[in-house]
Amino acid sequence: MKLGIFAKTFAGRAPETVLKAVAGAGFASAQYNMACSGLSSMPDAISGAEARAVAAAAGTTGVEIAAVSGTYNMIHPDPAVREAGHRRLAVLAERCAAMSAGLITLCTGTRDPLDQWKAHPGNDTPEAWRDLLEAMETAVGIAERYGVDLGIEPELANVVNSAEKARRLIDEMKSPRVKIVLDPANLFEVETPEARRTIVASAIDRLADRIVMAHAKDRNPDGSFATAGKGVLDYGHYLGRLKAIGFAGSLVTHGLAADEAAGVAAFLTRTLSDTGAGR
Repeated sequence: MKLGIFAKTFAGRAPETVLKAVAGAGFASAQYNMACSGLSSMPDAISGAEARAVAAAAGTTGVEIAAVSGTYNMIHPDPAVREAGHRRLAVLAERCAAMSAGLITLCTGTRDPLDQWKAHPGNDTPEAWRDLLEAMETAVGIAERYGVDLGIEPELANVVNSAEKARRLIDEMKSPRVKIVLDPANLFEVETPEARRTIVASAIDRLADRIVMAHAKDRNPDGSFATAGKGVLDYGHYLGRLKAIGFAGSLVTHGLAADEAAGVAAFLTRTLSDTGAGR
Protein backbone atom coordinates (compact mmCIF):
# COMPACT_ATOMS: atom_id res chain seq x y z
CA MET A 1 0.00 0.00 0.00
CA LYS A 2 1.04 3.59 -0.61
CA LEU A 3 0.72 6.17 2.18
CA GLY A 4 -1.42 9.16 1.24
CA ILE A 5 -3.08 12.18 2.81
CA PHE A 6 -5.70 14.78 1.97
CA ALA A 7 -3.70 17.53 0.27
CA LYS A 8 -5.99 20.09 1.92
CA THR A 9 -4.45 19.14 5.28
CA PHE A 10 -1.68 21.58 4.41
CA ALA A 11 -2.01 25.32 3.85
CA GLY A 12 -1.31 26.67 0.41
CA ARG A 13 -2.96 27.85 -2.78
CA ALA A 14 -0.43 26.47 -5.26
CA PRO A 15 -0.10 22.76 -6.02
CA GLU A 16 3.69 22.61 -5.70
CA THR A 17 3.60 24.28 -2.28
CA VAL A 18 1.01 21.82 -1.00
CA LEU A 19 2.51 18.68 -2.53
CA LYS A 20 5.98 19.57 -1.19
CA ALA A 21 4.40 19.60 2.27
CA VAL A 22 2.75 16.23 1.54
CA ALA A 23 6.11 14.70 0.59
CA GLY A 24 7.89 16.38 3.48
CA ALA A 25 5.54 14.77 5.99
CA GLY A 26 6.31 11.31 4.63
CA PHE A 27 3.48 10.64 2.19
CA ALA A 28 3.77 9.31 -1.36
CA SER A 29 0.27 10.14 -2.61
CA ALA A 30 -2.47 12.68 -2.09
CA GLN A 31 -6.19 13.05 -2.49
CA TYR A 32 -6.16 16.44 -4.19
CA ASN A 33 -8.64 19.25 -3.68
CA MET A 34 -8.89 22.16 -6.10
CA ALA A 35 -8.74 24.51 -3.11
CA CYS A 36 -5.01 23.66 -3.14
CA SER A 37 -4.90 25.41 -6.53
CA GLY A 38 -6.54 28.54 -5.16
CA LEU A 39 -9.97 27.60 -6.54
CA SER A 40 -13.15 26.41 -4.88
CA SER A 41 -13.32 22.68 -4.20
CA MET A 42 -15.85 22.29 -7.03
CA PRO A 43 -15.03 25.13 -9.44
CA ASP A 44 -17.21 26.37 -12.25
CA ALA A 45 -14.12 26.42 -14.46
CA ILE A 46 -10.59 24.96 -14.42
CA SER A 47 -8.14 26.19 -17.03
CA GLY A 48 -5.81 23.86 -18.85
CA ALA A 49 -2.86 25.61 -17.22
CA GLU A 50 -4.32 25.13 -13.75
CA ALA A 51 -4.82 21.43 -14.41
CA ARG A 52 -1.34 20.92 -15.87
CA ALA A 53 0.17 22.66 -12.85
CA VAL A 54 -1.16 19.88 -10.62
CA ALA A 55 0.49 17.19 -12.75
CA ALA A 56 3.72 19.19 -12.91
CA ALA A 57 3.80 19.54 -9.13
CA ALA A 58 3.14 15.82 -8.74
CA GLY A 59 6.09 15.10 -11.02
CA THR A 60 8.39 17.52 -9.23
CA THR A 61 7.56 16.28 -5.75
CA GLY A 62 7.09 12.60 -6.54
CA VAL A 63 3.59 12.63 -5.01
CA GLU A 64 0.98 10.61 -6.89
CA ILE A 65 -2.47 12.14 -7.33
CA ALA A 66 -4.51 9.21 -6.02
CA ALA A 67 -7.83 11.03 -6.49
CA VAL A 68 -9.41 14.44 -6.80
CA SER A 69 -12.23 15.46 -4.46
CA GLY A 70 -15.50 16.00 -6.30
CA THR A 71 -17.98 15.92 -3.44
CA TYR A 72 -21.37 17.55 -3.76
CA ASN A 73 -24.77 16.63 -2.33
CA MET A 74 -26.10 14.13 -4.85
CA ILE A 75 -29.56 13.91 -3.23
CA HIS A 76 -29.98 17.53 -2.11
CA PRO A 77 -33.70 18.30 -1.72
CA ASP A 78 -33.39 21.06 -4.33
CA PRO A 79 -32.88 19.56 -7.83
CA ALA A 80 -31.19 22.78 -8.96
CA VAL A 81 -28.43 22.22 -6.41
CA ARG A 82 -27.92 18.70 -7.72
CA GLU A 83 -27.73 19.98 -11.28
CA ALA A 84 -25.10 22.54 -10.32
CA GLY A 85 -23.10 19.71 -8.75
CA HIS A 86 -23.33 17.67 -11.95
CA ARG A 87 -22.08 20.61 -14.02
CA ARG A 88 -19.09 21.10 -11.75
CA LEU A 89 -18.39 17.37 -11.75
CA ALA A 90 -18.11 17.54 -15.53
CA VAL A 91 -15.69 20.49 -15.26
CA LEU A 92 -13.52 18.47 -12.88
CA ALA A 93 -13.70 15.24 -14.88
CA GLU A 94 -12.71 17.00 -18.09
CA ARG A 95 -9.45 18.16 -16.48
CA CYS A 96 -8.54 14.95 -14.64
CA ALA A 97 -6.31 13.58 -17.41
CA ALA A 98 -4.29 16.80 -17.44
CA MET A 99 -3.91 16.51 -13.65
CA SER A 100 -2.71 12.88 -13.92
CA ALA A 101 -5.76 11.78 -11.92
CA GLY A 102 -8.04 8.88 -12.73
CA LEU A 103 -10.41 8.87 -9.73
CA ILE A 104 -12.93 11.41 -8.45
CA THR A 105 -14.34 10.96 -4.96
CA LEU A 106 -18.06 11.61 -4.49
CA CYS A 107 -20.53 12.21 -1.66
CA THR A 108 -23.70 10.13 -2.11
CA GLY A 109 -25.52 12.85 -0.22
CA THR A 110 -28.19 13.59 2.33
CA ARG A 111 -31.58 15.25 2.46
CA ASP A 112 -30.16 17.83 4.86
CA PRO A 113 -30.27 21.07 2.84
CA LEU A 114 -27.33 22.77 4.55
CA ASP A 115 -24.68 20.15 5.30
CA GLN A 116 -23.85 17.28 2.92
CA TRP A 117 -22.22 15.35 5.78
CA LYS A 118 -25.20 15.53 8.17
CA ALA A 119 -27.63 12.64 8.57
CA HIS A 120 -31.34 13.09 7.83
CA PRO A 121 -34.28 10.69 8.32
CA GLY A 122 -35.22 11.17 4.67
CA ASN A 123 -32.02 9.44 3.59
CA ASP A 124 -33.60 6.02 4.12
CA THR A 125 -36.66 6.60 1.94
CA PRO A 126 -37.30 5.05 -1.48
CA GLU A 127 -37.42 8.57 -2.93
CA ALA A 128 -33.89 9.30 -1.74
CA TRP A 129 -32.63 6.09 -3.32
CA ARG A 130 -34.41 6.93 -6.57
CA ASP A 131 -32.77 10.36 -6.63
CA LEU A 132 -29.37 8.80 -5.94
CA LEU A 133 -29.75 6.40 -8.86
CA GLU A 134 -30.67 9.29 -11.16
CA ALA A 135 -27.71 11.33 -9.93
CA MET A 136 -25.33 8.40 -10.28
CA GLU A 137 -26.56 7.75 -13.82
CA THR A 138 -25.62 11.32 -14.70
CA ALA A 139 -22.28 11.02 -12.91
CA VAL A 140 -21.43 7.73 -14.62
CA GLY A 141 -22.22 9.30 -17.98
CA ILE A 142 -19.74 12.08 -17.20
CA ALA A 143 -17.16 9.53 -16.03
CA GLU A 144 -17.53 7.55 -19.24
CA ARG A 145 -17.14 10.68 -21.34
CA TYR A 146 -13.85 11.65 -19.73
CA GLY A 147 -12.42 8.24 -18.81
CA VAL A 148 -12.40 8.57 -15.03
CA ASP A 149 -13.66 6.39 -12.18
CA LEU A 150 -15.97 7.49 -9.37
CA GLY A 151 -15.23 6.62 -5.75
CA ILE A 152 -18.23 6.37 -3.44
CA GLU A 153 -17.74 6.08 0.30
CA PRO A 154 -20.21 4.37 2.64
CA GLU A 155 -20.76 6.67 5.63
CA LEU A 156 -23.41 6.81 8.29
CA ALA A 157 -24.63 10.33 7.53
CA ASN A 158 -25.27 9.73 3.82
CA VAL A 159 -27.80 7.78 1.79
CA VAL A 160 -25.20 5.03 1.19
CA ASN A 161 -24.67 4.48 4.91
CA SER A 162 -23.41 0.90 4.93
CA ALA A 163 -21.41 -1.62 2.95
CA GLU A 164 -24.69 -3.34 2.09
CA LYS A 165 -26.08 -0.20 0.46
CA ALA A 166 -22.82 0.39 -1.37
CA ARG A 167 -23.02 -3.13 -2.80
CA ARG A 168 -26.64 -2.52 -3.78
CA LEU A 169 -25.66 0.66 -5.61
CA ILE A 170 -22.87 -1.14 -7.47
CA ASP A 171 -25.22 -3.94 -8.47
CA GLU A 172 -27.98 -1.59 -9.62
CA MET A 173 -25.70 0.77 -11.55
CA LYS A 174 -23.91 -2.07 -13.37
CA SER A 175 -21.00 0.21 -14.25
CA PRO A 176 -17.30 -0.60 -13.81
CA ARG A 177 -16.76 3.13 -13.25
CA VAL A 178 -18.32 2.90 -9.77
CA LYS A 179 -15.57 2.19 -7.24
CA ILE A 180 -15.31 2.18 -3.45
CA VAL A 181 -13.36 4.40 -1.10
CA LEU A 182 -13.41 2.58 2.23
CA ASP A 183 -13.17 4.41 5.56
CA PRO A 184 -13.92 2.05 8.45
CA ALA A 185 -14.37 4.94 10.89
CA ASN A 186 -17.41 5.97 8.85
CA LEU A 187 -19.09 2.60 9.39
CA PHE A 188 -19.64 2.77 13.16
CA GLU A 189 -19.91 5.24 16.03
CA VAL A 190 -19.91 3.42 19.40
CA GLU A 191 -19.45 -0.37 19.26
CA THR A 192 -17.62 -3.06 21.17
CA PRO A 193 -14.15 -4.05 19.91
CA GLU A 194 -15.54 -7.32 18.56
CA ALA A 195 -18.41 -5.57 16.78
CA ARG A 196 -16.02 -3.02 15.24
CA ARG A 197 -13.81 -5.77 13.83
CA THR A 198 -16.85 -7.62 12.47
CA ILE A 199 -18.20 -4.49 10.76
CA VAL A 200 -14.83 -3.70 9.18
CA ALA A 201 -14.14 -7.26 8.02
CA SER A 202 -17.64 -7.66 6.58
CA ALA A 203 -17.40 -4.38 4.66
CA ILE A 204 -14.03 -5.26 3.16
CA ASP A 205 -15.17 -8.73 2.14
CA ARG A 206 -18.42 -7.45 0.65
CA LEU A 207 -16.78 -4.68 -1.37
CA ALA A 208 -13.38 -6.24 -2.08
CA ASP A 209 -13.68 -6.23 -5.87
CA ARG A 210 -14.35 -2.45 -6.00
CA ILE A 211 -12.09 -0.97 -3.29
CA VAL A 212 -9.61 1.36 -5.01
CA MET A 213 -8.67 3.61 -2.11
CA ALA A 214 -8.74 3.30 1.67
CA HIS A 215 -9.05 6.09 4.21
CA ALA A 216 -7.38 6.34 7.60
CA LYS A 217 -8.97 8.21 10.47
CA ASP A 218 -10.33 7.01 13.82
CA ARG A 219 -13.09 7.22 16.42
CA ASN A 220 -12.88 8.21 20.07
CA PRO A 221 -14.66 5.98 22.62
CA ASP A 222 -17.59 8.46 22.65
CA GLY A 223 -18.06 8.11 18.88
CA SER A 224 -16.49 11.41 17.85
CA PHE A 225 -13.81 11.38 15.17
CA ALA A 226 -10.13 11.12 16.05
CA THR A 227 -6.78 11.20 14.28
CA ALA A 228 -5.66 7.82 12.93
CA GLY A 229 -3.96 5.78 15.63
CA LYS A 230 -5.37 7.84 18.51
CA GLY A 231 -8.76 6.15 18.80
CA VAL A 232 -10.42 2.77 19.11
CA LEU A 233 -10.03 1.41 15.56
CA ASP A 234 -7.90 -1.74 15.39
CA TYR A 235 -5.51 -0.69 12.63
CA GLY A 236 -3.64 -3.99 12.62
CA HIS A 237 -6.90 -5.80 11.90
CA TYR A 238 -8.03 -3.22 9.31
CA LEU A 239 -4.81 -3.19 7.32
CA GLY A 240 -4.44 -6.94 7.63
CA ARG A 241 -7.89 -7.42 6.10
CA LEU A 242 -7.00 -5.06 3.25
CA LYS A 243 -3.84 -7.05 2.64
CA ALA A 244 -5.85 -10.28 2.62
CA ILE A 245 -7.94 -9.07 -0.35
CA GLY A 246 -4.81 -7.97 -2.22
CA PHE A 247 -5.43 -4.24 -1.86
CA ALA A 248 -2.37 -2.32 -3.06
CA GLY A 249 -3.75 1.19 -3.54
CA SER A 250 -3.35 4.38 -1.50
CA LEU A 251 -4.13 4.49 2.22
CA VAL A 252 -5.15 8.14 2.62
CA THR A 253 -5.36 9.77 6.03
CA HIS A 254 -7.49 12.81 6.81
CA GLY A 255 -9.22 14.54 9.70
CA LEU A 256 -5.92 15.62 11.24
CA ALA A 257 -3.92 18.81 11.72
CA ALA A 258 -0.88 19.51 9.57
CA ASP A 259 1.43 19.21 12.58
CA GLU A 260 0.13 15.68 13.20
CA ALA A 261 0.85 14.46 9.68
CA ALA A 262 4.40 13.20 10.16
CA GLY A 263 3.40 11.29 13.30
CA VAL A 264 0.48 9.65 11.51
CA ALA A 265 2.75 8.68 8.61
CA ALA A 266 5.11 7.03 11.09
CA PHE A 267 2.24 5.20 12.82
CA LEU A 268 0.80 3.91 9.56
CA THR A 269 4.24 2.87 8.30
CA ARG A 270 4.86 0.87 11.49
CA THR A 271 1.45 -0.77 11.32
CA LEU A 272 1.85 -1.67 7.65
CA SER A 273 5.22 -3.21 8.46
CA ASP A 274 3.85 -5.13 11.44
CA THR A 275 1.02 -6.62 9.38
CA GLY A 276 3.15 -7.21 6.30
CA ALA A 277 0.69 -5.04 4.38
CA GLY A 278 3.36 -2.60 3.28
CA ARG A 279 5.13 -5.20 1.15
